[in-house]
Amino acid sequence: MKITRVRAYVPPHPNPLFNQSDMVVTVETDAGITGIGEGGSKDTLEQCAGRLIGQDPQHSEHLWQDMSRAFFYPPGREKEDALGALDLALWDIRGKALGVPVHALLGGTVRNYCECYNTAGIIPGIERGMRIRERAQITVAAGYRAFRMGAAEAPANGTYNTRERLNQLYRDCVEAREGVGPNGDWCVDFHQRFDLDEAVRGCGLIESLAPFFVEDPVRAEAFQQDLPILRRMVKVPIAAGEEWGNRWDFNKLVEDHDIDFVRATLANVGGITEMMKIAAICETHFVGIVPHFTGPIATAALVNSLSTYSGPVLMEYNYQGRTLPHLPVCLDFKNGKLYPNDRPGLGVELDFKALKQIAEITEYDTNRAQTYFRPDGSITNW
Repeated sequence: MKITRVRAYVPPHPNPLFNQSDMVVTVETDAGITGIGEGGSKDTLEQCAGRLIGQDPQHSEHLWQDMSRAFFYPPGREKEDALGALDLALWDIRGKALGVPVHALLGGTVRNYCECYNTAGIIPGIERGMRIRERAQITVAAGYRAFRMGAAEAPANGTYNTRERLNQLYRDCVEAREGVGPNGDWCVDFHQRFDLDEAVRGCGLIESLAPFFVEDPVRAEAFQQDLPILRRMVKVPIAAGEEWGNRWDFNKLVEDHDIDFVRATLANVGGITEMMKIAAICETHFVGIVPHFTGPIATAALVNSLSTYSGPVLMEYNYQGRTLPHLPVCLDFKNGKLYPNDRPGLGVELDFKALKQIAEITEYDTNRAQTYFRPDGSITNW
């Protein structure tokens, strides 16, 4: 089987945020099997996709290494997002070729479903302006494992007085705890809004309310420096990494137990190939995974991959109440939970009438692509 063509499409109402791309990617083969992925941009996809033409799609690890290393500079987060989109499509091809879901290729599921928390989904009964207490109560009643909120939200593009907002944070978290009940779960996203001293104070204020986790308590640029300091000073569980890249970013924080949950993002980390390596590091050190979302196809890929991970998993979900015209078959969601399915590959189907094609790659890209090979044929850097 050989790859013959890669195409990229814009979905209806595309996400304008570059690193949360929900662009649709298809990888076509001479066997008539087409793989589906999601992520990237026209420019970042074209170079990576050019390395796939004429190659065997079932050698996904080799192709991942080639796309990542053939063009001299290590890929940044934006290129890794494109690489990850193509990686999803390669796994989709493999599953379809063998007639099995991707989770079967990864060893099979270890859980009956993936528990979720809601972000931007529309939960029946929740109305604009409703108190946090009521929102939390309705969320857990709908079957979600946890209620999630931002830290002391305020209107965007306005003043955010962090010292005053920390006082509001405590009041909001009291309501969240009351809403989910004494045995329910809630979590709060600090959104990197606070400096280290303020993050320490904020975590201390809400410690007695037992959050499931506090997310991104400090700036991502300072994770390697500040999270180890924060870990020694606070007792709440910490989740971090939705804006990060690959296993080399996460490794030391996981190894040293400076975070309790990894917030890795598909396709931003580089797809299923890279996600499973991150999962192996997490399993080694008993760290959970709370993956960040980008789009519905990537969410389907997360269910396939993380349903095989033996550690704690909590999925971020935001498609309840939203229609996906380009994906008539995609996610199996019910009562606050995402379920694996037995459909081949990623288990998603496209309606191309709802998509706009913006790129087509049919030629193998050798333009300044350079690698060396070890005597056994494995790739090493040029």
